[in-house]
Amino acid sequence: MDKDRPLIGIRIPPCAPAPELAAAAQRAERAGFGAAWFPDSQLLWRDVWVTLAAAAGATTGIQLGAAVTNFETRHPSVTASAIRTLQEMAPGRLAVGVGAGSSSIKHIGTPPTRRSHLRTGFDALRTLLAGDAYDFGSGAGRLRDAVGAPPLYMAASGPRNLEFAGEVADGVMVLSGISEKLLTAAIGRVRTGARRAGRDPDAVRIIVAAFAHVTHDIRRDCGIVKPLCADLVLRGAGQALAEEGIDVTGRPREDPRVYPDYRHAENWDDAIQVAGEVIDDDAAVRFAERFCVVGDGAQIRRRIAEITEFGADEIYVQGVGSYDLPLQLIDDFGREVLA
Repeated sequence: MDKDRPLIGIRIPPCAPAPELAAAAQRAERAGFGAAWFPDSQLLWRDVWVTLAAAAGATTGIQLGAAVTNFETRHPSVTASAIRTLQEMAPGRLAVGVGAGSSSIKHIGTPPTRRSHLRTGFDALRTLLAGDAYDFGSGAGRLRDAVGAPPLYMAASGPRNLEFAGEVADGVMVLSGISEKLLTAAIGRVRTGARRAGRDPDAVRIIVAAFAHVTHDIRRDCGIVKPLCADLVLRGAGQALAEEGIDVTGRPREDPRVYPDYRHAENWDDAIQVAGEVIDDDAAVRFAERFCVVGDGAQIRRRIAEITEFGADEIYVQGVGSYDLPLQLIDDFGREVLA
């Protein structure tokens, strides 16, 4: 891989037995990826920490990360213990992303984590992993055999959360689109938050998340991104899409034909059909070009270079769908992008 290229990570949903997940991480390492990220959602996938342990045993150098866990289904003290264990299994290779909660909390009736709770969680993790005592309200406790904290990242998309992440996290997983306007604005928010907290804004690592697909015919394959476009509209990004020239002909809605939601649809073909009722091919092509890393190897390398110029330190690519291992994406990237 080009030494001047930013680190490229890939999302591997824990959608298969642990040995297969470990093999996928090993495959990503051999293909030239610098990081393998595993999401945390207890109803959708296998346990993220067990999965990371299996991946640690099957790999030697690739960074391994949780992207992302939360402080609602996992108390900070429990997460600290899991981190300590993985740090021992893969020294210097662990990174941990935390978010306000998405699919992991949506279906158990828990609201997204408040920023005050996120701040407390980050403080607790750092304190415990440093081997110091932390008081959760009923007396101070200490983590035995602490080995220090890995990089602690936060996933963020909205302006307030981006600034907050710049205040508290070692790095920010930016989920705000990858057009120049959107990405530079998001990175600016992160740096504003860092400066407000008295931190060096350039020391906050920027990890840009983007859905990826290697193809020699974007229009032919544009349907695969329609559920992602619908998901963004439902999450309030309709105006941002419109400003990028993406014309959604109607407003997507939660639909029982798409479970549990557009982004995590169990049947991606059904999700494409439902989203296609309001998102035509022209809009999907534009969305793929402005919000995703899609194209042949040369196009994707140019896109990565652009994203890097905007301020990214790392690109975190994600395949569409959540219940199939991204083996084709790993192989395609390894052959056409990372070689």
